[in-house]
Amino acid sequence: MKKIAVIGLGIMGRGIADNYLKNGYEVYVWNRTPEKASSLVAKGAKLCRSPKEAANQADIIFEVTANDESSREVWMGKNGILENDFSNSLKMGISCATISIEWVDELADNCEQANLEFFDMPMTGGRMGAEAGELILLVGGDKQKFEQLKEDLKAIAKELKYFGTAGAGMRYKLLLNMLQGIHIAGLGEVLRLSKVMGLDEKLVGDALAERPGGTTTNLAWRDYQTEPDPINFSVQWINKDLNYAKQTADGVSHPLLDEVIRQYKNAIDQGFKDSDWTKINKL
Repeated sequence: MKKIAVIGLGIMGRGIADNYLKNGYEVYVWNRTPEKASSLVAKGAKLCRSPKEAANQADIIFEVTANDESSREVWMGKNGILENDFSNSLKMGISCATISIEWVDELADNCEQANLEFFDMPMTGGRMGAEAGELILLVGGDKQKFEQLKEDLKAIAKELKYFGTAGAGMRYKLLLNMLQGIHIAGLGEVLRLSKVMGLDEKLVGDALAERPGGTTTNLAWRDYQTEPDPINFSVQWINKDLNYAKQTADGVSHPLLDEVIRQYKNAIDQGFKDSDWTKINKL
């Protein structure tokens, strides 16, 4: 059985590490604040002193950090993953963070130069998917090598969607989060208008959960009524993803994206950066 490294133990990283432990894998972990690893260490995970050490011990390396800056630091910084010698190894490096297209492309090139097989696998499924081992992984990388990984990904994912060569999964994830952000903001606008029309908000929300329905409508309506604790996804992180999507526009008009970014920026300015991403519909 392959050895697993999980670098970054936020909501998603903890879920990934925990499910590999449940499935009998040997798991090595690193986090900027080591105390966040305590519950995993109690279950058998081995705490490492650096990303380099964790990656050196493992066959499959998962990076699950927050943004370009934190991702770059654990891959390229002092005692980073790519300080290891991969010249005679068959290790695979996976970025599950949602990062910019510019950085994922640079990272893929750096891994190729270091002889580390690289995949981008941003996730969807939120906290509950991570904890249950039912993530959906959005994959970019070598298709044949990806086939070799599938069995080991079953511990954390219920579905694997392959989009093409390295960077393709990240491109899709930014599109997905763009559409979800617009959808959540749209539901809030509809609910506000329903009040102006004199309709019962609860009846309207329940009906919209049936038609058009779907995962995002149901999530947005559920969390509009009762803010989740712990949250599923924060205002600051969806704002970060939406801005990464905007960076790729290259002259393409995106008025809906601009408006949703404005709403999330407003929420951050009001002190709600750590609130659930559905918070914008309550402001």
